[in-house]
Amino acid sequence: MKLQSALHFSHTLLDQVVKPGDNVIDATAGMGNDTLKLAQLVGPNGHVYSFDIQKTAVTATKAKLAAAGYQNATIVQLGHEQLDQVVRVPIKSAIFNLGYLPNGDHHVITHPETTITALEKCLDLLETLGLVIVVCYYGHPGGEAEKSQVLDWVTHLPQRKFNVLQYQFLNQVHQPPFLLAIQKR
Repeated sequence: MKLQSALHFSHTLLDQVVKPGDNVIDATAGMGNDTLKLAQLVGPNGHVYSFDIQKTAVTATKAKLAAAGYQNATIVQLGHEQLDQVVRVPIKSAIFNLGYLPNGDHHVITHPETTITALEKCLDLLETLGLVIVVCYYGHPGGEAEKSQVLDWVTHLPQRKFNVLQYQFLNQVHQPPFLLAIQKR
């Protein structure tokens, strides 16, 4: 067995939790990779809600799903902290990739206040044994502050309601991303 990167482990977890017919959220659409993965997992009877504040990301995500023939997603240009304006059904899972859009403007980043608000809203929608996954990229200006505040927030989630896992390589250089998985009990 080979240990997986945080990103690959996030997909392994999604494979275990998300089933056909589920409703799920990609809180940071980016280039559409997680939205596509989720669309494949939920199938034609499930639905993916995908959010990004950047038009480039929304366009790329829509194109990726169209090219693969998936029509089971709502992709909107909206900050993830406003996801409750669109999602009003229970969800089985949500995924966040914190940081900036690859090959995009590195000054446009996720912020701890909006991320934590979005995480709280996801936990309110989350089904029992559902999973919220956060892949935290923090090797950029503003990244350490978001990392610190998100870690502080998850460590204070009530143990009776949630299990929280942190997955991270400790001996790698250049601030490798880490994964948080929050499961509703």
